[in-house]
Amino acid sequence: MRHIISVIVENKFGVLARISGLFSSRGYNIDSLTVGESNDPSVSRMTIVTRGDDSILDQVMKQLNKLVDVIEVTDLPRENSVRRELCLIKVKCTAGTRTEILEVANVFRAKTIDVGHRSLMIQITGTEGKINAFIKLMEPFQIIEMARTGVVAMMREMNETAGQENNEQNGQ
Repeated sequence: MRHIISVIVENKFGVLARISGLFSSRGYNIDSLTVGESNDPSVSRMTIVTRGDDSILDQVMKQLNKLVDVIEVTDLPRENSVRRELCLIKVKCTAGTRTEILEVANVFRAKTIDVGHRSLMIQITGTEGKINAFIKLMEPFQIIEMARTGVVAMMREMNETAGQENNEQNGQ
């Protein structure tokens, strides 16, 4: 089972290395990891996507909570969170395929951010499913290069209290 964990940490040197080291030393794989400064510059938010059953998730969350620089750890259930990803895709194009690529991008509400003689660079944001579907449609045109951010996620407002209660019940 796939889990998305939000980790609020102190914005200090070495915190990312300690957290990624925790995962590698325990043999937990990270599918994606995004880190960025929060609205408070002394605090960063990490969004970690990992796989495992509920007992592995429980162990990961307990281990994360033991780290000194970790302020808060929250499991973000799909139904109670908003999840997004950013992807930049450079697609090969010709005069004959340019219009078709732009039409597909328009359907997905993607933005063309660079135009060359032989390629288009497209930016798309959304759920992983939306991005995967877009990539699938771009493959026949030949994807030259691609960069994905990984998932960023936050708990929905109406469920923040429920998430905090769950963390308190789990001793976190």
